[in-house]
Amino acid sequence: MSTKDFIEKDYYKVLGVPKDATEAEIKKAYRKLAREFHPDANTGNVKAEERFKEISEANDILGDPKKRKEYDDARALFGNGGFRPGPGGAGGSFNFDLGDLFGGGAQGGGQGAGGFGGGLGDVFGGLFNRGGAGGPGTRTHPRRGQDIESEVTLSFTEAIEGATVPLRMSSQSPCKACSGTGDKNGTPRVCPTCVGTGQVARGSGGGFSLTDPCPDCKGRGLIAENACEVCKGSGRAKSSRTMQVRIPAGVSDGQRIRLRGKGAPGERGGPAGDLYVVVHVDAHPVFGRKEDNLTVTVPVTFTEAALGGEVRVPTLGGSPVTLKLPPGTPNGRTMRARGKGAVRKDGTRGDLLVTVEVSVPKDLTGKARDALEAYREATAGEDPRADLFQAAKGA
Repeated sequence: MSTKDFIEKDYYKVLGVPKDATEAEIKKAYRKLAREFHPDANTGNVKAEERFKEISEANDILGDPKKRKEYDDARALFGNGGFRPGPGGAGGSFNFDLGDLFGGGAQGGGQGAGGFGGGLGDVFGGLFNRGGAGGPGTRTHPRRGQDIESEVTLSFTEAIEGATVPLRMSSQSPCKACSGTGDKNGTPRVCPTCVGTGQVARGSGGGFSLTDPCPDCKGRGLIAENACEVCKGSGRAKSSRTMQVRIPAGVSDGQRIRLRGKGAPGERGGPAGDLYVVVHVDAHPVFGRKEDNLTVTVPVTFTEAALGGEVRVPTLGGSPVTLKLPPGTPNGRTMRARGKGAVRKDGTRGDLLVTVEVSVPKDLTGKARDALEAYREATAGEDPRADLFQAAKGA
């Protein structure tokens, strides 16, 4: 991501949250939008896929307190008009390079312009790298490893209770043949275009100069004179590894889990990237799920529904519970068994929602048929559809 994109993109608007939104509000907004625009739910929809990437990018910045502060500071300083070029003191023009502003101090004086000793790079914690021409102190910078995305399919029970699963992943890591230098002799030279910074300055109009990855060294800061035959001078090679990943209890189908520092290794001491795991959950033959609650449909007899009684109900991975049916329980009524649902983030559990389904027997014995015939005669004057026809006439 270029500096210009970082400053100009409104990630709060992307997630539809105010600038003072809490971490919980940001997380809730991201999950809602991610479910709506996830590629699995929008097969072949290119716009939905681009929207999902935009949402994920916004969550990556705003969901990390450190990145969010750097983003807010940068937008407050530059996104709202700070340091805009204007007329000089005596009719001249005021032009400067953001690379100089962030990276360098005043030459010879030991203090940056406007009294910032060491440059505004100290204020932003190294968010922006220095681009353009360097000096004697120029050095190559650490490079963060790539993010990796993988998928895992869990059983319904594993998703509710949590599980540790093996994941085999392929990623780019430092080439072992050249020790990550890209040069088969292990002696790459500093890129003359970016002077080892991996960044080059480009004008964006109005006197501003923003930085982009160097096109000659692809952001590495180094160029291999004798390219390694294994990695072709990139310093990176494809590697595979298997990790044991713990999936937390209570995950839902389509959820995207972020594991910090579990992605591809960095370069030159840079941090590893992150691992994103998209979870798929198989259906269960008995139980369903509604947010933090589990659902189950339980058949009951006509006499249990009419006269009331106690009904045993299965639970997921536990002992059955007994629910009391009140007399006159209608078909489709839902009752609640508390604490028998999915695990929440705070460690508590949701409920088990039990829906009653009156079972009608297909075959009746002589006594059962005689009893029902007697019941029909006893209730012959009742018409359960009377109100229905009356309402239909009134409409």
